[in-house]
Amino acid sequence: MDVSQALRERRSVRAFTSQVPSAELVQQLMQDAALAASGGNMQPWRVAALTGDALQAMLADVAKTPGEENPAHLSYPPNLWEPYRTRRFANGEDLYASIGVPREDKAGRLQQLAKNAQFFGAPVGLIMFTEERMGPVQWMDLGIYLQSFMLRATEEGLATCAQGFWRRYDAVVKQHVEVPDGYLVTYGIALGYEDKTAPINSMRASRADFAEWGQLRGF
Repeated sequence: MDVSQALRERRSVRAFTSQVPSAELVQQLMQDAALAASGGNMQPWRVAALTGDALQAMLADVAKTPGEENPAHLSYPPNLWEPYRTRRFANGEDLYASIGVPREDKAGRLQQLAKNAQFFGAPVGLIMFTEERMGPVQWMDLGIYLQSFMLRATEEGLATCAQGFWRRYDAVVKQHVEVPDGYLVTYGIALGYEDKTAPINSMRASRADFAEWGQLRGF
């Protein structure tokens, strides 16, 4: 698989089989992703992968702990404006439509939302950290690492789902993963093999037309 094919095939998967990728493969993906570019080559990330008893212990603590959002690190700006509001709304509607949950079924939507706290059943959960003192540029560096990891996982036949959700469980995660003081949870990644029979995995997120965001000048 080449890079362009991996880009086209990568998507957010929200249902996984029980098959666990090997420790060697997960470590290789983590190391390959660390070849990602970063400003000044600072490599401002720490990454932990959990599976088995270690993962289940963390998820059990998450299940009994209310999440807390850091206002400085929300996944979306408040009072989202166009065209982003419509894109986010459409994505959510497509997601719930794939599992037959209508807008008025609040309980069903909350039930699906709660699956974030279980890494959507993935057998491996990864947590990314960076120091709280880091700024927006370093957060962009984390995004480059994240994309690099997901593309490598796609190349190996694995599925992923990136989750800003895990920022709200910073304190709980740090009870199960050793990181120096001053580090924050930035992203989670659900990792495993796609359950191809799950209706939710039939969803395909749309992309804006090039004309909405791209320019070519002087060509």
